[in-house]
Formats: sequence, C-alpha cells, structure tokens
Amino acid sequence: MKPTTPAALIYDFDGTLTPGNMQEYSFIPELEMSAEAFWKGTQLRAKEQNADPILAYMNMMLELAREKSISIRKRDFVAAGKNIKLYKGVTRWFARQTAYGRRRGVRVDHYIISSGLREMIRGSAIGREFKAIYASGFMYDKGIATWPALALNYTTKTQFLFRINKGSFNVYDDTLINAYVAKEKRPVPFENMIFIGDGLTDVPCMRLVKDQGGHSIAVHRERDVKSRKRAERLAKEGRVSFTATADYSGRGALDSRVKAIIDRLAASAALRRLGKHD
Repeated sequence: MKPTTPAALIYDFDGTLTPGNMQEYSFIPELEMSAEAFWKGTQLRAKEQNADPILAYMNMMLELAREKSISIRKRDFVAAGKNIKLYKGVTRWFARQTAYGRRRGVRVDHYIISSGLREMIRGSAIGREFKAIYASGFMYDKGIATWPALALNYTTKTQFLFRINKGSFNVYDDTLINAYVAKEKRPVPFENMIFIGDGLTDVPCMRLVKDQGGHSIAVHRERDVKSRKRAERLAKEGRVSFTATADYSGRGALDSRVKAIIDRLAASAALRRLGKHD
C-alpha cells in the first residue's frame, strides 16, 4: 500500500533512546572527572549566572575542554557520538515502524528534539534515521567550536513541533514558522504526531502534542523504580497518553502502543476517504 497519511515519530534523546546523557560516554571521561561533578558544576554555574542550564553546560564543555587541551572540533563531537550506548532494540526500531506504517498506508518519518548536541546525535549509530535532528549545537570557526549556535531547553523544544507541523526545517528561517498556514494545509497535523520522552524537560512537548490530539509516551528504565514512578506520575497528571518501558524491541509494550496509534491513524484516514463519497 502506498503511504498517503503522514505521521511523525518524535523523540527526545538522552534518557529516551539512550540510558544516559550523551556527554557521559566519552567527552566527560576525557575531562577526567565524574559525570556527577560535571553536571553539578553546570547547575552551579547556571545558578551563579542566572543562566539557562543548557547554555551553562555548553559553556562548561568549551571551557573545560580548553583547560584540558581536548579537541573540540565538529568532527570530534561526531566521533564521540559513536560511543553512545542505546537502549535495547533501538537500532532496528526505526525501520520496523516505518515498514509497519507503509503496510498500513501511513508514511512514518522520525525526528529528534533534544537538549543534547546535534553533532553527537549525527555521529551515533542511529544518526541517519531521522528526517530532521533538532538539538543544541555550536558555532564553528575553521571547524573548532567557539560559541553556542542553538540551545534547546524544555520550553524552546516546543518550537520544533510547530516546525514539523508546518514543514519549516531550517532553524535560521523564521518566515514559514511565523506565517499563517491553514490547519488542513500543514504537512504533519498534530494529531498525527507521537512524542516519546522520559522526563520533566519533555513535559511541554508531551502536553502540547497530547492536547492537540496527538499522542505522547513517557518511557522509563526497566527495573528502575524512580524512573517508572516519574512516568506513572506524568500519566496520572494527564500530561502523557501512555507509559512504557524503554524497550524498543518488537516484543515490548512500546512497540505495541506505537503500532496501535499507527493503526488508528490509518483507520481515521480510511473513514475520511469514505466520507467523501456516497
């Protein structure tokens, strides 16, 4: 069946597709410090400077790398992405959902909206799976990171849902994102979005997608009581549609929930087509 109904599967990255923060797999160890010390330092800097926490961690990365004479070229961040460990089943997840959607007449595209670094995501084992990667990133001078180019925090993440909704993919271009586009002419309706995240920084995106008729899923680590309770609380508060263990294999509840949503999109599209004819 030729896919005619658009659907967007949108993911946070750290804690959602991978158990930890991407900087913890190679960058922070190169600094010869613990992840706890690094993140505590960024929190302290944000508080001292009354700064955005994302900008604070990006500033710390540049400063500490210079102190330790660690290379911070774009290619270094991309290479660091190869060390990122992923949850079970993640590498095969995207092709499987895309193929399932195609069989149901639904065109599934995958997107990232993350506070992590876009270069590391691109360098990861799944970097080529996404139609667009919206994530924090640096400006570069002759390939060397010099200054933040983009910082995504919990509220700025929502901007990129509207970019997907309207098909406005270039961050520097604010023409289309601010232009009026009739709902029926937008490439990906909100009700055709599925947002998958893990924590409080994802709540604005989760809630926006859910309130606009789409679906949001809070994932949690397997056998992690704290993570599970956080996800269950989000569901109880009505911020997410479902919860699921971060198991991306074909046997997990997450797979079943996403496929059920794809089935619903296919059925809704079929009903709309029937409604056009007597």
